[in-house]
Amino acid sequence: MKNSTYLIILLALGLVFTSYKWISSASSSVEETMQKSTIEDIMTRTSVRAYTDKAVGSEQIDTLLRAAMAAPTAGNKQPWRFVVINDKATLNAISENFHTMTMAKDASVAVIMCGDVTSTFEGDARDYWIQDVSAASENLLLAAHAIGLGAVWCGIYPQMSRVEQFSEMLHLPENIIPMACICIGYPAGETTPKDKWKPEYIHYDTWDSLPATLHDATTGASKRS
Repeated sequence: MKNSTYLIILLALGLVFTSYKWISSASSSVEETMQKSTIEDIMTRTSVRAYTDKAVGSEQIDTLLRAAMAAPTAGNKQPWRFVVINDKATLNAISENFHTMTMAKDASVAVIMCGDVTSTFEGDARDYWIQDVSAASENLLLAAHAIGLGAVWCGIYPQMSRVEQFSEMLHLPENIIPMACICIGYPAGETTPKDKWKPEYIHYDTWDSLPATLHDATTGASKRS
């Protein structure tokens, strides 16, 4: 009887250990897959300017905005504000009035990325809102790519003529500055991301170090002549 009890205990312990190893392995595999997926989304995202007539749903738009608001922000000021445009007449007006935004007429939706200058720092640090809204814009673009949508970032600020036109078109208050128009839709056809990797743009420790192509990885120091 005692031997049977010991055997059952040993089998139970073995089962627990095996389960633990399996769960740990599965968790590690999922984490590794997620990491690879994130890097892949970053490396394969590209500007998409042609869309099908399939509508982007409200849940997808909510996902994009949540991703945008998860961006880093100086002092947690969160100065970003968003104007979501579904109205075809407004999308057509954007397309007709801005030569770099002609794709807006075919987009399912556009999001105007804005900054509230009353919700940021004062003085020289005021313009941190630009960095914050830019980070939110990149998050939105990556999220769109991750869920199978295509998007393109079209600049508004600091071209003041564009700022004024968008402010008038969207009835923006004085404290809200439109920074970018992001057109979004389902991609029409395949897109190929550009290879932007240029190691010669990289310097280590000081600017006068040689480019990364000549960097000595074993010592962490740049070779100098």
